[in-house]
Amino acid sequence: MKNKTIDYILRSTWQAVSRMYNEEATKYGASMATGFALLSIDKENGTPSTTLASRLGMEATSLTRTLKCMEEKGLIIRKKNPYDGRGVLIYLTEFGKEKRELSKNTVVKFNETLKQHIPEEKLQHFIEVSEIINELITEKKIF
Repeated sequence: MKNKTIDYILRSTWQAVSRMYNEEATKYGASMATGFALLSIDKENGTPSTTLASRLGMEATSLTRTLKCMEEKGLIIRKKNPYDGRGVLIYLTEFGKEKRELSKNTVVKFNETLKQHIPEEKLQHFIEVSEIINELITEKKIF
């Protein structure tokens, strides 16, 4: 596109970031979804499965697949929620905690690299613009 639209820039940038994270995760037999799920689970107290989908911005069916895969790989265990008999808490195994640390280091490296190449003022502007876009969408002020 000769004149790129804002949504095009957002989409293509996120696709590049997503591809980069997936390429890195593949080296460890994982995916970006697995890495972000590991980072979203409280490493000490577990996390209700119902809150994970919204934290990760995933549909319930995608989350179910991701959690099943994580359980099969020994990254997580599911336990009945003692405070809500209908709910399930997701806990990291020791192996999951190790992989969580790896995911955390990957995200930190990405952020540090960006900070080395983008002046702080520009990053602040990017954050402010992103917050405004999210706010406009959340408050349904666009459509």
